[in-house]
Amino acid sequence: MTTRTTFTMDESLAEQARRLSVNVSAAARDGVAAAVLAAQLEQDRAAYLAKPERIDEFWTSVEAWGDE
Repeated sequence: MTTRTTFTMDESLAEQARRLSVNVSAAARDGVAAAVLAAQLEQDRAAYLAKPERIDEFWTSVEAWGDE
């Protein structure tokens, strides 16, 4: 599913895009996808820093199962 949206950009940038045959819609989708990923990574990092994992001493004493 897709949704329509509009945005504004500098006229000179739009002209360069036309001259270079840049697909502005595809470039916008790629840019938004990259920005969303960056925001998600930052949000995840902030959550980890707010509540970091602690070493669980239980796992240091657990026996390994298998052919070791």
